Amino acid sequence: MSDSPTELVHGGDLDSARKRHPEAGNSWLDLSTGINPWPYPIPAMPDDAWQRLPGRQAQDELLQAARLAYDLAPEAGLTAAPGTQLLIQLLPRLFEPTNVEITGFTYGEHQRCWALAGHKVAIRAPEAPLSEAARIRIVTRPNNPDGRILPRETLMDWADRLAERDGLLVVDEAFADVIPECSLAPEANHPGLCILRSFGKFFGLAGLRLGFALGAPALQERLTVALGPWAVAGPALAIGRAALADLQWSAETRQALQRQSQHLDEVLQRAGLEILGGTSLFRLSAHDSASRIAEDLAAQGILVRSFPEEPHWLRFGLPPDEGALDRLTRALPHG
Repeated sequence: MSDSPTELVHGGDLDSARKRHPEAGNSWLDLSTGINPWPYPIPAMPDDAWQRLPGRQAQDELLQAARLAYDLAPEAGLTAAPGTQLLIQLLPRLFEPTNVEITGFTYGEHQRCWALAGHKVAIRAPEAPLSEAARIRIVTRPNNPDGRILPRETLMDWADRLAERDGLLVVDEAFADVIPECSLAPEANHPGLCILRSFGKFFGLAGLRLGFALGAPALQERLTVALGPWAVAGPALAIGRAALADLQWSAETRQALQRQSQHLDEVLQRAGLEILGGTSLFRLSAHDSASRIAEDLAAQGILVRSFPEEPHWLRFGLPPDEGALDRLTRALPHG
């Protein structure tokens, strides 16, 4: 989401923030990402998860847990990768240069990766229909940063039309774990559809690097071949399997995230920020002085996500506890 196809601004860059604001000290509150602040408790693992190359059984167990967690159709293909970002980089390389449309404003790596692979990329407004020239359409659902959810009927129509062109609808569901009913995973075997699912955001373990692609078996096989052997590390296989199978933890976490996001909305609104949308993992807000607010917060050791393309926007991740909420409240302007 910058002018350069090779360099984008992302959240979570605490090292740069510390250099820009040494006055803030070392006690930073990072609200610049959409990562669950309450991570899944890492289970005990056998030593061979660290000592041996990942085995087929461990991979199969992870994939089975993912199938159940995502309510994936048995006939649909499923690929595990070391993070969804790698899948976003690999997918453009599986197609000859063609016309790609991205429903924006959204996660900028989609545009960057398809453009770097030689494709002609156009950003289309959410209400814009699929053009006759498009072979690939990319939608983030729910969208980052505003939480937009395009209608299921629209997406399935696009998938049908793109399949007729030997094309693809890519649906990035990085944040769908908080709204499982919005996921297209149960329909992942539909022609012309590829779904991307992130593990680390909802489970609060982004450093584990784990993600999935769901869709037609033929495309999933091509992705698997492109990834090569032992793509997912043994510890990630073990932790991912345990977390995805823990449906009670997921249900309770969704409720807790929803409550905390409502508390965050109240704090932001009292400070005079307008809530534009988001999910229960992040909230998008607007303020005429957004840039100044972001700098004032950074000077106090609170990092939030700003957008050079939309200077009135600020995105806030969830504060992990009441102390963090209070700290944010004190640091924000008073209405």
